[in-house]
Amino acid sequence: MKLDQFRLERYFSKYEFSTPYLLCSSDCESMELGELLALEPGADERLSSLWLGYTESLGDPELRQAITTLYEHITAEQVIVHAGAEEAIFNFMNVTLKPGDHVIVHAPYYQSLGEVARGVGAEVTEWQGQPKRAWDLDLEVLKSALTDRTKLVVVNFPHNPTGFLPTSEFVHELSELSDQHGFIVFSDEVYRGLELNPSDRLPAFADVNDRAVSLGVMSKTYGLAGLRIGWIATCNDRVFDSLAAFKDYTTICNSAPSEFLATLALRHAEAIAERNRQIIRGNLNRLDLFFDAHSKMFAWHRPKAGSTAFPILLQGSVDEFCADLVKKKGVLLLPGTLYDPGLNSFRIGFGRRNLPDSLDRLEQYVRDFGYPSDSDS
Repeated sequence: MKLDQFRLERYFSKYEFSTPYLLCSSDCESMELGELLALEPGADERLSSLWLGYTESLGDPELRQAITTLYEHITAEQVIVHAGAEEAIFNFMNVTLKPGDHVIVHAPYYQSLGEVARGVGAEVTEWQGQPKRAWDLDLEVLKSALTDRTKLVVVNFPHNPTGFLPTSEFVHELSELSDQHGFIVFSDEVYRGLELNPSDRLPAFADVNDRAVSLGVMSKTYGLAGLRIGWIATCNDRVFDSLAAFKDYTTICNSAPSEFLATLALRHAEAIAERNRQIIRGNLNRLDLFFDAHSKMFAWHRPKAGSTAFPILLQGSVDEFCADLVKKKGVLLLPGTLYDPGLNSFRIGFGRRNLPDSLDRLEQYVRDFGYPSDSDS
């Protein structure tokens, strides 16, 4: 398998741990180990006495059971735990696809959602969100792209980087198309739980369709990226069994401390998610004010869910803008060209408490270098 360089991750490797103001992070506010352990009396003693031998390949049974609380119908026997979402994506694409298969991917997308499929030898068609309609997806466009070789449709709701969230009706229509045409839906749901309005939360695809696959992770909604725990939930026995066998060639099993801590966190999943939703609400209010003041420079679509948005730069090159910003103000934004060379957007992240300071620096940059604001009218 030959994979192209992971552009986004190479960009982060250059800047993430040396730049003082990260304004494009996709994960939510994390926590210290002691803060997590403090959620339950005696958790620190249980961690101290944890056995550090091999763990079960499918994932610790208690963790798998905790994951089921995020679903309506999924059982622990339908969950397989991986070392983060990335391993789950890689393994799934390898067990599901073969050369010549056709894959349709919701775009713009996290690169591995399409790149691994290409590496396997599949043909990838991009199903583009529409910037002028707040990154909405058109099911008619999907229907016209389907062929008799379409094996897989990949979606991501809530969407990274745009924050797009469809309706429940959309999900059920897509499920019906899956039944009619025989393709599998791979649903990246790593931002599920970050809806600003709880009534907007979509059903997990694995709860809606027996062939579908739902991807989850501890990194985004819960801010626990350092645990490196992700999972796949599915009623599709063939996919599940193939994943279990393939994992023997990747990580085999997961970190015992990570599984312990993920299980602990999921027992308090709603409290952690609500903490992060509160951070997001406050940060979005600040972003609304900023983009309202600079609507000549940026096009802003307020997201309905998730911890990222994808504003459009209306003047100049987004690559030059992001490079100059990090150089002069130490603020990191993610240029949209890392997703698609034709996009003059940038990813902004608002799930962390550092946003006010970072946004102040961005405001200074915009004013220092003479970009127009609405007050200049």
